[in-house]
Amino acid sequence: MSSVKDRMKYLPGVNAVLNSDPIREVIKKYGSALATHATRSVLERARDAINEGAETPEHGKLEREAADLAERIALPALKEVVNATGVVIHTNLGRSPLGARVLRDLSPIVNGYSNLEFDLQSASRGSRHDHVSLLLKYLTGAEDALVVNNNTAGLILALGTLASGREVIISRGELIEIGGSFRLPEIMEASGATMVEVGTTNKTRIADFEKAITEKTALLMMAHRSNFAIRGFTEEVSVRELASLAVRKGIPFLYDLGSGLLRKPTSLSFLDEPDVRSSLADGADLVLFSGDKLLGGPQSGIVAGKEALISRLKKAPLMRALRVGKLTLAALTSVMRSYLNDESLMRDNPVFSMLSQSPENLKRKASKLADAIQKTGVECDVVESAAQCGGGTLPDLKLDSFSVRILFRERTTVKRSKSGERVFAALLALKRPVLGVLRAAELHLDVLTLNESDFPFIASALAGIMVDTAAS
Repeated sequence: MSSVKDRMKYLPGVNAVLNSDPIREVIKKYGSALATHATRSVLERARDAINEGAETPEHGKLEREAADLAERIALPALKEVVNATGVVIHTNLGRSPLGARVLRDLSPIVNGYSNLEFDLQSASRGSRHDHVSLLLKYLTGAEDALVVNNNTAGLILALGTLASGREVIISRGELIEIGGSFRLPEIMEASGATMVEVGTTNKTRIADFEKAITEKTALLMMAHRSNFAIRGFTEEVSVRELASLAVRKGIPFLYDLGSGLLRKPTSLSFLDEPDVRSSLADGADLVLFSGDKLLGGPQSGIVAGKEALISRLKKAPLMRALRVGKLTLAALTSVMRSYLNDESLMRDNPVFSMLSQSPENLKRKASKLADAIQKTGVECDVVESAAQCGGGTLPDLKLDSFSVRILFRERTTVKRSKSGERVFAALLALKRPVLGVLRAAELHLDVLTLNESDFPFIASALAGIMVDTAAS
C-alpha cells in the first residue's frame, strides 16, 4: 500500500472538482457558494478516510458525491410519504394528516398578515389564546383553555406552575413512558414537583390517594395509559372518584389524557377511549391532551379546565417559551371546526374518515389497487389484515382491513424475503416514498391509510421497481 502522503497527492483540488461537469450543473442550479461548500466537505471526508488507511477515491466518485451532497442540502428533506402501513396516526410519518380543508383555511394566513395578537374591535394588542379558547370551551365544556407546542409542554407548564416544590400524587400503575424514551417521573422531576406514588402496578384505590395527602400536596394526578393496556387482576380509580376527593380536600385534580379525543362520535362506538368533554364533566379540574393524535390536528398540546387555573398558566413565564405560532393555531382551529357535527367530522377530518371506513369499502379499495398493480404485470393478491389507530392511542384496538400482498415467485423463503426487502427499500427511495409493511417475507400495502388517487402512482412505481430488480 502506498503512503498516506502519496495517496493525498492524488486527491484533486477544490477548483478541479468545481470545474467538473456534475458540479458545473450544481453551480447553474444553486450557485457557486453551495457547490464550493459541498466540494470542500467531500474532500475533507476523503482526507480523513485516507489518514485512516483508505485508498484515494476516483475523481469521478468525488464529483458525484459532491453533487449529491449539494442536492441533499438544497432539496427539501421533509417529503410527502404514501402511507400503506394501515397505521392511521403514524408517529414517524407526522401523526395525523390534516386534510384539504385545513390547507384551504391556512392559505390566506400563510399568504398575508393575520390578527394573531391584534384585537380588531379595540384596535389594540390582543391575545393569541382568544383564537382557540371560544371554540375549545364550546367543544369541551371547559371554562377556559390554552394551547402549547405539545402535550408534554402542557404537563411541564401545569406542574411547574401549580406544584413546583410541592407534591403530586399519582398511581404507580400510571407512570408511563411516552415516545423517545421520555418517562413521566423524569418529566415531573424536571418540572420541580415531587412525585408521590400510591397503589401498585395493577391495583390502586381511592383510599391510597386519601392516605397520601399532606399539607405538601399540590395536585392529585391521573395519567391515561393511552399507549398500553393492563389486563387481568386490576383495579383503578375513576375520574369521578378522584374528582370527588379533590373537592373534599380542596386540591386541584389534573388529568393527563394524552390521546386527545375531544368527544365520542356516535357512529364510532368501538372507540373505547376516554374523551375530553366527559372527563371535564366528571370533575377533572384540568385535562391535558395532544392536538395531533385522535383530535386529528397539528402537533400541539391543549390544557382545558377551570378558568382560575388556566389563568395562572397563561401568566406563567414559561408560557412564553411554550406558546404556538399562527400556523399551528390556524390549523388547529380548522380541524376543531370539523367537530361541530358528526357529518363534518367524518368528511373533513382524515383520521375519522379513515377510522369510519366499512369492511366492504376497504375490500373494494384493495381489489381496485390489486387490479391496477396486476395490469402492469406485477403479481399480487388481496388478503385480510389488521390495521391500527397508532400514535400512542387505543393499544388494544385492531381494525379489520385489507392489504394487497405483492407476490414473489422465488423458490425459497429466504430468496422471497430478500426480494421483498429490495422492493420495500426501493419504494422508500422514490422521490415520493411509499411505506408498506414487511411481514413474514411478504410485502403488504394496507389500503386503510391509502387514498384511491394514489393507486396509479403505486402501480407504476412497483412496475418500474420490479423491472429494475429483475435486471439486477
